[in-house]
Amino acid sequence: MTLKVTLLTLFPEMFPGPLAHSLIGKALEKGLWQLEVRNIRDFAEDKHQTVDDICFGGGPGMVMRPDVVDRALRAVMEKGKARLVHLTPRGQVFRQSLAINMAASDLPLVFLCGRYEGIDQRVLDAWEAEDVSIGDFVLTGGELAAMTILDSVVRLLPGVIGDETSLVEESFSHGLLEYPQYTRPRDWAGREVPEVLVSGHHKKIAAWRQAQAEQITQDRRPDLWEVYCAEKRNTSKGLDVKEN
Repeated sequence: MTLKVTLLTLFPEMFPGPLAHSLIGKALEKGLWQLEVRNIRDFAEDKHQTVDDICFGGGPGMVMRPDVVDRALRAVMEKGKARLVHLTPRGQVFRQSLAINMAASDLPLVFLCGRYEGIDQRVLDAWEAEDVSIGDFVLTGGELAAMTILDSVVRLLPGVIGDETSLVEESFSHGLLEYPQYTRPRDWAGREVPEVLVSGHHKKIAAWRQAQAEQITQDRRPDLWEVYCAEKRNTSKGLDVKEN
């Protein structure tokens, strides 16, 4: 089933951008996913195509009008149900688990890219938008965030990655960051590849990679490490209960 994606933005010329290249671009050409880009400004009804106005309650900046955004949403969602994703720093943090969830969704994806100080909350509530963030920082708009999420989601679709087994061992797939990777030459600038990786002993290689992944995660992402350890403890408790 082809993943259908619609982007609502004030800057349609930004797309497909990086999404037209590499594996994601090839997948787009093959029809493994479809992309439609709509300009929110086309749904303004005045001659100046105004999409924003001043904030109620005062404050700097402008806010995108709910009536304009609503008309844009009606145009792209009237043909059926879709999953509406609103890119905002206030949203849930995008993680690999959410990428997997989106890639497996039967619903088309609609990405709503805000600008200025954001979008009037009323239209977001009315359409039950799913707020998603790509991290604890602020961008000038949701377009780059949408590109980042789509790159992460599309690569999980069947047929996009040549060797799909590589998806199993990458970072976050098992709650850990990925272990280090090495290739030829075996000795580069006086630095040698770890001996175990050229030993041919698959069980020892797997154990080394697991230990490396655990150590890197513990050192660099203690938050992930805590979750990983908690899940291991819960799994162990579950096994104990079954055995008893």
